[in-house]
Amino acid sequence: MDSVEITASQIRNLDLGGLQPWARLNPAVLVQQAGSLTLNVDWPRADDDPRELSEIPELRLWSLRADAELPWLPLVLERSSGQLTRHVAMLVPHHFSRTEGIRFAPEALELWITHRLFGLDAWARSHGLQCRQGLGQMAAVLGFELDAEFWAPLPPS
Repeated sequence: MDSVEITASQIRNLDLGGLQPWARLNPAVLVQQAGSLTLNVDWPRADDDPRELSEIPELRLWSLRADAELPWLPLVLERSSGQLTRHVAMLVPHHFSRTEGIRFAPEALELWITHRLFGLDAWARSHGLQCRQGLGQMAAVLGFELDAEFWAPLPPS
């Protein structure tokens, strides 16, 4: 698993430099690296700051830029430790409960994940790659069950 440090300075300056080594990777390598990237965000907070990272405007803005410029980012983010979920929380309306964790607005999550699935599938196919299984796993981590017929109307991978 690879780890990238994201500093407060990078966040304040909307600097994606820490992700540039990943941006230079061949698409086939990105597909092979699905679920392996951890972002370590170094954002100073007071001990009494109750906000979750996804509630900090500067972090959300940085994440929006990263998501726009690196649309494959959700595919490569580590899944089991919450990296993918945290990233999506930066982009999709949600609420946080100390007892239930993150609860996404269902319609917003459905729109985001469907858009991302279509986009990443088209990106992979444009490079002669197949990543539908990884995309299905990515969706499942977010609680989105893909019907077996989801891919049927689309060109084969």
